[in-house]
Amino acid sequence: MPQAILLQDHETLGERGAVVDVSKGYLRNYLIPRKLAQPATKGAIVAAEKRRESVEKAAATALASAQETAALLSKTVLTIPHQAGDDGRLFGSVTTQDIVDAIQEARGIAIDRRNVSLEEPIRTVGTRMIEVEVEDGVVATIKTMVVEQK
Repeated sequence: MPQAILLQDHETLGERGAVVDVSKGYLRNYLIPRKLAQPATKGAIVAAEKRRESVEKAAATALASAQETAALLSKTVLTIPHQAGDDGRLFGSVTTQDIVDAIQEARGIAIDRRNVSLEEPIRTVGTRMIEVEVEDGVVATIKTMVVEQK
């Protein structure tokens, strides 16, 4: 049986970069024309191994960078001024977009608003701990103070 290197994830064969045994006809008639695999020659196996190592190194670098960013954000205290009434209720609310804008202004870090964990918009003056997902699995907790705007 010839071997093939998968170029994309495949449900039954395996993940990208895996070397698998397949029949000649399946490789020649299905996998190669659809660019799902390539024949496993010595040079192709070495190239796939280098590609896999570089992807792992890039993922480790990205994870380290995300952890640094999360550590920096955890030390951050955001102060968001907003108009409020005498009883401490805000006119309007503080949303995830307002929090993202405050992070951008304070630290210069761009974060997607969907990564800010806020069950409902903030409608009162006070201090809250808000979780922000910097990257998959890396979460920072930011102290956010909503104060009355003078």
